Amino acid sequence: MSAGFLTWLGGAMAVFLGASAALRSYVDNQRLMLLGLALVLYTLGNLMMVRLMREGGMAVAISVSAVLQLVLAALVAFMFFGERPLPLQMAGIVLGVVAVALILIAPNVGGAR
Repeated sequence: MSAGFLTWLGGAMAVFLGASAALRSYVDNQRLMLLGLALVLYTLGNLMMVRLMREGGMAVAISVSAVLQLVLAALVAFMFFGERPLPLQMAGIVLGVVAVALILIAPNVGGAR
């Protein structure tokens, strides 16, 4: 994966995390401005995903994005909203990280694209 892909992925993850945090804040106090912000950020994040899909392929871009969002959202929920995943849920997050690691190293194995 190119540096451009990883940079764009980082930007998309920041946008998606902002959207998730805004939506979680909306759940607590139901200010419509937060809901609107979340919708705008989710739209922007999905538009950013188009470039990632073009460069890395749909399967890789969506898989890596989904697992990164899972891990980062769990971290934000833990740090800012006091949520604690159960042990089985933590195991699922760890398996997601293993899956992304396998996806990212795959191009270096066996001549895959």
